[in-house]
Amino acid sequence: MMSAAARPYDVLLVEDDPADAMLIEDALAERGMARTLSQVSDGVAALDFLRDPAKPRPDLIVLDLNMPRMNGRELLSALKCDDELKIIPVVVLTTSAAPDDVSGAYQRHANAYVTKPVNLDDFTRAVHSIDAFFLDTAAKLPPA
Repeated sequence: MMSAAARPYDVLLVEDDPADAMLIEDALAERGMARTLSQVSDGVAALDFLRDPAKPRPDLIVLDLNMPRMNGRELLSALKCDDELKIIPVVVLTTSAAPDDVSGAYQRHANAYVTKPVNLDDFTRAVHSIDAFFLDTAAKLPPA
């Protein structure tokens, strides 16, 4: 089983439930997956964070779907329509296993979909597969 990340990530966690946020933060830290972790509680705050030039650009966004103000579906659509933000991988981590939510997330170009309660091995595999894809793709790009 994969237990540690190939490299730690700068993570933006978009989650409105403090208990879930703490669980996810602990899981990322315990498995060596987060170099830094910033947390916001909804899509509006996430866009503010991501568009603030003083804030570090995350390597990965972990996104809940059900939040106030701007939900995860709306945020995912906004991210993938923004030329500067669409390259950031997104793992949807939510309680919904509804087929419409799963397919809708992938239609909005989510990189992975994991349901709560979180199976940490599934979550770790999802993040590793995203990392492997991006490292493999980057390695194959011709030099500029």
